[in-house]
Amino acid sequence: MEKQDRILVAGHRGLAGSAIVRCLREQGFDDLLLPSHGDLDLTDPLATRDYFQRERPDAVFLAAAKVGGIHANSTYPAEFVHQNLAIQTNTIHEAWSAGVEQLLFLGSSCIYPRDCQQPIREDALLTGPLEPTNRPYALAKIAGIEMCWSYNRQYGTRYLATMPTNMYGIGDSYDPMNSHVLPALIRKCHEAKISGARTMSAWGTGSPQREFLFSDDMARASVFLMREIDHVLASFPNDQPPLINIGFGSDLPIRELARAVAEVVGFEGEIVWDRSKPDGTPRKLLDSSRLFSLGWKPDVDLRDGIAMAYADFCERFGSD
Repeated sequence: MEKQDRILVAGHRGLAGSAIVRCLREQGFDDLLLPSHGDLDLTDPLATRDYFQRERPDAVFLAAAKVGGIHANSTYPAEFVHQNLAIQTNTIHEAWSAGVEQLLFLGSSCIYPRDCQQPIREDALLTGPLEPTNRPYALAKIAGIEMCWSYNRQYGTRYLATMPTNMYGIGDSYDPMNSHVLPALIRKCHEAKISGARTMSAWGTGSPQREFLFSDDMARASVFLMREIDHVLASFPNDQPPLINIGFGSDLPIRELARAVAEVVGFEGEIVWDRSKPDGTPRKLLDSSRLFSLGWKPDVDLRDGIAMAYADFCERFGSD
């Protein structure tokens, strides 16, 4: 990927896509294609074909997806599988049809089996049952990995699938029902602090362990991989998909995460765990040694990242 390349960032208004745009601009990539959903509906195959044939990007970051936490995945399974399959199928196929040789497909760590060995290596894919609460989303993302691999084998494209761990950061979603765990905790702690509440409710038992990555770190890794894509793809054995984990390297229990968020936000009350709500996968720590061995490491530690995310939340939604 060269500075003069025309680069499409699909999903540029989301958490992942907006971070990728910031990173590209910081590194001097100026010819960016950033269509809104009104300009390009990636679930529409004809509209996607017309866009790619007209704009002819040199490289694509596929960050567009329907995403959400446990509640959203459990409530809208049909939308999660249908929309994600449509987005990635249309984008990957039409990218190839338009001559795009280089593409990065953003997946999710939920592609891996619920109870696989920790930390999770890339070769754990398809070795066991998935977590039921997000299986439709996970299966869609697995199909995207297979699609990248298939087009590489048949057509000689350079399409790479990356699996970021749980992301948070600037521009995150704080929807009270559909957001992921860390932004949900930020919102709950903030609202409890502002209202003067003595307690705050959180889902599950607090015992599952999770790894968290600041979105701008994910973006730096993604751009790094695209700039080194020939070297990266050459490192994969022929019998393995072009799949690489993007993680932080360590995890912590959700209970400890909640306390860290409360301290940053300034909520001094008690966190009450609602055990009637699901926990999800017991542990989900990625083995990112393949990426780290290429020379990339994350920059933002969890406490600093939470502080930056909370500052962004206050700026967007008001501090009182």
